[in-house]
Amino acid sequence: MEKSLLKRAKTLEPMHPNKSTGLFGGKSSGILNWNDIAYPHWYKMYKRLVGNYWQADEVNMASDIKQFSTLSKSEQEAYLKIIGLLSTLDAPQTRTALLLSLYATDPSVQSIMAVIAQQEAVHNESYSYVLSSVVSLDEQNNTFQLGRTDQVLLNRNEQLMEQYNAFVEEPTVENILKTMVYTALLEGMFFYSGFAFFYHLARHNKMVGTSTMISYINRDELEHGRFIAELFRATLSENPHLNTSEFTDWVYKHFKHSVELEIEWSSYVLAEVDGMDMEEMKGYIKYRANKMLRMMGLSEIYSENVDNPMKWIRAYVDEFDGTKTDFFEQKSRQYAKTSDLNGFDDL
Repeated sequence: MEKSLLKRAKTLEPMHPNKSTGLFGGKSSGILNWNDIAYPHWYKMYKRLVGNYWQADEVNMASDIKQFSTLSKSEQEAYLKIIGLLSTLDAPQTRTALLLSLYATDPSVQSIMAVIAQQEAVHNESYSYVLSSVVSLDEQNNTFQLGRTDQVLLNRNEQLMEQYNAFVEEPTVENILKTMVYTALLEGMFFYSGFAFFYHLARHNKMVGTSTMISYINRDELEHGRFIAELFRATLSENPHLNTSEFTDWVYKHFKHSVELEIEWSSYVLAEVDGMDMEEMKGYIKYRANKMLRMMGLSEIYSENVDNPMKWIRAYVDEFDGTKTDFFEQKSRQYAKTSDLNGFDDL
C-alpha cells in the first residue's frame, strides 16, 4: 500500500488550474470558483451545511433546569456520562476536520471542512452550555474528565484515537482513508445511542431543551456523515491502487469492532434507564452501521438490521432520504430562542 507522505497543500499556486486535479496530492491554484469544481454537486452539500447555522445559547433550557433534579438517579448518571462521551468525540473532530483540509488539494473540500469544523466547535460548546444549565461547576468539570478517566469510555475510543493520531504522524492517502472510515463511524454511528437516550427522555416530556439541542447536533452530523462518505468514495476512486480486498476487509473489521464497542458502551450507560429497550438499541446501532457502509459504497454486514427498529426517533431528527423539516416550525418540540424576555429570566 501507498506509504509516501503527503505534503500540506500550498495556499496559493497560481500556475496550477482552479479546478483541482486530485482531492489529495493533486494540483490546484487554491482559488475556489464554485462553478468550476471537480465534483459540482458538492456545492449543494456546502449550501446545506451553511443553512444549518445555529448557536447553543439560542435554545431555551428553562424547563430542563427545573427538571434535572426530578430525573431518576440512573437517568441523571446516563445524562452526564453521555454528555461526557459526546464531548470527547466532538472536540477532536474539530481538529480532524481542519487537518483533513490542510492536506486536501481541492479548495471545495477545504471550504466544506471549514464549515464542518466550525459546527463541531459549536457542538462541543453546546455540551458546556447544557451542563452549566443543570449541574454545578464541579459536576461539569467531572463530566468532562470522563473521556480521560472512565475505563469503558477509554476502551471505546481507543482505536479511533489511534487512527486519528496515526494520520497526524503519517499523513498518507491510506491513513486519510482510514481516518475517514472512523469519521464516518463517529458521525453516523458512535453518537447515536447517546442521541437516542435524549430523544427517549423527550418522548416522556423530560429535558426537552436538551433534546432540541441534540436534534440540531444530529441534523449537522447527518450532513457531515453524508459528505465524509462521498469524500471517501471519491478519494478511493482517485486512488484505485488502494481499493483492494485487504483494505475492504480492514473497513469491515473495524466497523464490526466499533459496533461491538458501541453496544458494550450502550449497555454500560443505558441498561438501568427505565424504558430503554437494549435489544432494540443493539438493532439500531447495527442499522446505523449498515447505513454508513451503504453510503460508503460497501455492503451491509448485518442482514437482519436493514430497517430502523426505532422508528419513533424520526419524530426528532431529519432522515437522509426524508423531507427536510424546518426546526423553527416544530411546535411539538417546544423550541424557543432565548432572549432578554425568556429563558433564564423565567426562573
